Amino acid sequence: MAVGAQTGREEPDERREGAVDVDGGTDRADEGDESDGAARRQRSFWKELPLLIGIALLLALLIKTFLVQAFSIPSDSMQNTLQRGDRVLVDKLTPWFGSEPERGEVVVFHDPNKWLAGEPVAKPNAIQNFLSFIGLMPSAEDKDLIKRVIGVGGDTVSCEKGGPVKVNGKALDEPYIYPGNTPCDDMPFNVKVPEGKIWVMGDHRQNSYDSRYHMDDETKGFVPNSKVVGRAVVIAWPVTRWSTLPIPDTFDQPGLAAALGAAPVGLGVAGAVPLVLWRRRRLTRVGTGG
Repeated sequence: MAVGAQTGREEPDERREGAVDVDGGTDRADEGDESDGAARRQRSFWKELPLLIGIALLLALLIKTFLVQAFSIPSDSMQNTLQRGDRVLVDKLTPWFGSEPERGEVVVFHDPNKWLAGEPVAKPNAIQNFLSFIGLMPSAEDKDLIKRVIGVGGDTVSCEKGGPVKVNGKALDEPYIYPGNTPCDDMPFNVKVPEGKIWVMGDHRQNSYDSRYHMDDETKGFVPNSKVVGRAVVIAWPVTRWSTLPIPDTFDQPGLAAALGAAPVGLGVAGAVPLVLWRRRRLTRVGTGG
């Protein structure tokens, strides 16, 4: 009995030893499962990476096409507002909703009619082609210009020797003009801007081949709204020159748009009055049972 009792006490010890072995085996199995899971996650990441890159490129292409695109400044025609080598971000979204260029905006537009004829075009390398495809750089093949909108459809824009530039008879205060330049003394003009077109000028007036120099060609110096890519809103690079490109206050002066706005507004009011009176009369009849 004593032996049996001793054996009975020893058996649990053996079972406990066995339990230790079993537990140890379970721990090793868990470690194996964790290793396999990590390996699967790593393989899954590398399988998904091309998809992530593809989605990123697609989003970049969509942003470039419909929202915003970067353009570099290749000349000095917009000094000192823009310097050669600056990168600007151009808003391409608002034109999709019917927005048209406004006075004072800095806009990028496609060459209307050989304005850049004879200008050298650098041949891009593979990296530049890729960056331009996703919108991080402008295409070297596209001939685009950047100028400030001075007049829109219906405006009369003029400038006599020595300036100032006038829009609908209102003189513009143009602090953005390059120091030492005069508004137009090298090329005075007096034009009526057709509907759907704009009159553009560079801020460096003595170094800008703009609307003034194309009055005798097919465009008559005007740029169709359909050629406008979008408005430059931010200088994004270099970071030391980061700034927005707001519309100067001079374009908000009272009466500047009088030639455009008065007639349509007046016609709108004249047309709306009879309609309102008719509606009120009809409601009165319904209310009185007539």
